[in-house]
Amino acid sequence: MPGKSVARKLLDSHVVKADNGKRGMKGSEILVRIDQTLTQDTTGTMAYLQFEALGVPRVKTERSVSYVDHNLLQVGFENADDHNFLQDMAAKYGIIFSRPGNGICHQVHLERFGLPGKTLLGSDSHTPTAGALGMLAMGAGGLDVALAMAGFPFSLPDPKVVRVTLTGRLQPMVGAKDIILELLRRLTVKGGVGKIFEYGGEGVSTLSVPQRGTIANMGAELGATTSVFPSDEVTKRFLEAQGRASDWIPLTADPDAAYDEEISVDLSALEPLIALPHMPDKVVPVRQVAGTPVDQCFIGSCTNSSYYDLAVSAAILRGRHVAEKTSLVIGPGSRQTLLMIARAGILSDFVEAGARILECACGPCIGIGQAPRTGGISLRTSNRNFEGRSGTKDALVHLVSAETAAASAIAGVITDPRDLGPVPLPEMPGRFVSDDSLFVFPKATGENATIRRGPNIAALPDFEPLPASIEGEILLRVGDDITTDHILPAGSKIMSLRSNLPAISEYCFAAVDPSFPARARATGGGILVGGENYGQGSSREHAALSPRFLGVRAVIALSYARIHRQNLVNAGILPLVFENAGDYNGLKQGDRLSIVDVFGGLKADRFEVRNVATGKGFFARHGLSDRQVGMLLAGGALNAARRELTGI
Repeated sequence: MPGKSVARKLLDSHVVKADNGKRGMKGSEILVRIDQTLTQDTTGTMAYLQFEALGVPRVKTERSVSYVDHNLLQVGFENADDHNFLQDMAAKYGIIFSRPGNGICHQVHLERFGLPGKTLLGSDSHTPTAGALGMLAMGAGGLDVALAMAGFPFSLPDPKVVRVTLTGRLQPMVGAKDIILELLRRLTVKGGVGKIFEYGGEGVSTLSVPQRGTIANMGAELGATTSVFPSDEVTKRFLEAQGRASDWIPLTADPDAAYDEEISVDLSALEPLIALPHMPDKVVPVRQVAGTPVDQCFIGSCTNSSYYDLAVSAAILRGRHVAEKTSLVIGPGSRQTLLMIARAGILSDFVEAGARILECACGPCIGIGQAPRTGGISLRTSNRNFEGRSGTKDALVHLVSAETAAASAIAGVITDPRDLGPVPLPEMPGRFVSDDSLFVFPKATGENATIRRGPNIAALPDFEPLPASIEGEILLRVGDDITTDHILPAGSKIMSLRSNLPAISEYCFAAVDPSFPARARATGGGILVGGENYGQGSSREHAALSPRFLGVRAVIALSYARIHRQNLVNAGILPLVFENAGDYNGLKQGDRLSIVDVFGGLKADRFEVRNVATGKGFFARHGLSDRQVGMLLAGGALNAARRELTGI
């Protein structure tokens, strides 16, 4: 037998079972044991309401952490109330609580809690960042994380493993961000669906853990299940520098490991790249668009806000000043990073260069603060540039490395950082600041903790089981690559309602058709029709819960993003795929569809769908596992889990 890849070693050491013994077959799924979980505040409020509803007295994972890093702009009572709720829930159920100001979940978890050889499930699509340490780290909807905390295994389609062989070494002023942008240029945002990307080759040893984290983070933009790196000497040095030497174990691929696909990237041949609006895969060389005026540069987010990212940015800015018509904002990814750049004088370099300093949070990446001007051009080191995500609908957001952002801020135009000439590059520190004082660690018993519930925290709705037949109007017919931002936008105003499903549902599809909620209520719900890669982007389960709350019972699309497809199942919405892609073109908004025999379709995996007005029909399939079908029949994953726990 051939040897095993890092990904297969991680999977095989955690597999509970394969669905019906069909592992490796089309449509099969595997169930894996979860060691750690993480949540953040915008997804965590709902996740903990769901966990509470399960009736489990304490989390059953080895470690669960609740981070507050998204909704930190407190312009009303909602966010502060939610933070109190999260802290109390953590105390009651045995969860570590990371207080506001401690940093972005992915960076902080990489620094303080990530462990090689373990599994991590997070209610945020960029949880794969921890793959930089040799973890099997995956994003999921909040309910899946709640179930994992309750001891349920996590299910996923059995993935293919893609070997990405890195050769050579990055040239000066070319960043790790350029590596993942190159893969997005080649493979597109759909190129990683159903796959794990495993990095190897001689070039891997030249990349620090933070650089690896940037690449693993943006594997989510490929649609990948996750990305993994080996746990090697670089990993060991990073954990030693974090004061966590005992957490290191070696984990590498066998020399004869087998892979489903292979890709090679010559690091020495890469140049600075840039993703143009409004999709992370619209990648071209920076030099191709150099000279374009820039209104704003943002260096931060979970993708490029480490000590190294900020140190290299400061080295470029030192002795220079931000251009007169350009704003530069800096968002340190963690309190550890902020302390270190303050002590090293890097913070002073930023201030002297004219940069604006933000708190340790997600911020501009998700449209919370620093929205660009009308039609403004913004260069950001974050991971997504979807239309309107920045808070300004017509802003032109470009994705770049920290090096390119810093160079462009000085010049006031898009600039290839190599044009600045030699810049002394920083070294990784031999020791990081270890100050965990903004973590609240749970006591051995916390069952009697009082839970503070603000008025923004609404009760969970009851979702009834799937009906025997579904008939409804096509409320929306949308195209390819519809993101969760299209379905339920980000931004401070809307994200503060994540704990209030009735209130946030009023913004469902606001970026596509603001009349959608009213029309859905008026018709008693209906059906959605989508193109390829429906639901790509964030893990936000509200993009499934809100349509379900408004009465949507089925979605028919050409294909789905992994997390959103499962979120639809979790919410009790039937996710169907056109058997014949051409049938998508024959449907329009307002058509009335009838799915007559739902139970028979679930059993046979083939549904006849009829257009009531024309009398014409077509066929669709679900491709789901028996477990997922059971969830749908129960009316969603929460109903199914409660039945399993109670035996009723």
